[in-house]
Amino acid sequence: MKVGTVVKLRVAREVPFGFFLTDGEEDVLLHHSEVTEPITVEQEVQVFLYQDHEGRLSATLTIPTVQIGQYDWVEVVEVKKNLGVFVNIGLKKDILVSMDDLPAIFSLWPTIGDKLYCSLKVDNKNRLYGKLGTEEVMRAIAIPAEPQVFNKNIKGTVYRLLLAGSFIMTEEGYMGFIHESERKEEPRLGQEVEGRIIDVKEDGMINVSLLPRTHEQLDDDANEIFEYLQGRGGSMPYWDKSLPEDIKRRFNMSKGAFKRALGKLMKENKVRQEEGWTHINDNEK
Repeated sequence: MKVGTVVKLRVAREVPFGFFLTDGEEDVLLHHSEVTEPITVEQEVQVFLYQDHEGRLSATLTIPTVQIGQYDWVEVVEVKKNLGVFVNIGLKKDILVSMDDLPAIFSLWPTIGDKLYCSLKVDNKNRLYGKLGTEEVMRAIAIPAEPQVFNKNIKGTVYRLLLAGSFIMTEEGYMGFIHESERKEEPRLGQEVEGRIIDVKEDGMINVSLLPRTHEQLDDDANEIFEYLQGRGGSMPYWDKSLPEDIKRRFNMSKGAFKRALGKLMKENKVRQEEGWTHINDNEK
């Protein structure tokens, strides 16, 4: 009998703390807390095998969708920095996804509530671990996107991180790629993100941007600059001729985006520029 598998066993006998099940050669305990429906001696039952908290082979009538060789989305329920993350597969015992299978940078690890596409694997001590879906596994479940979904808004879960960008699986089942230039910050593994489709490839894969559309970004940038001005009493030592690196350091936006946002505020008569400074107009104070 192997942990992480579903087997049919015969109920051999009842004991004060549960039932012993057998395959004719080996017995395994089905604890009363794992009995979800009435069973009797000599009955055949289908159970999932796992190791309990003391490392003993045990059985449960709860059959998880995640098994050895069988994948599903599972939720992260605990994070241990020097160990990994624990996911809930429907059992009383949560399953560890080892830190060896997670990003090298801790800030990119999944947090509680994030989702991972997992199956199970067994180590040399017969302990169950979560096994993340590979690129091949994700391609096997993906649905090709049609050209008409271009520019649509989408939600998806990050399942793979690369230096060049992040891969996601959308709610519709499309495989998507977010290039590093199409995001403000790198999303976590397992994080749900919202974006828009900016390209549909011939193979049905999509390219996704997490950046707002131009008019949305313009409003956001203008609001950020105006709020910064208000926080400084109405004046700041930045204007449309400020150095790009100074603008980037203070506002995390390009000089082009900064000038467009500043231009919008001036057009709306909210601000004015004077000798390297930008001031909120009196009518806006």
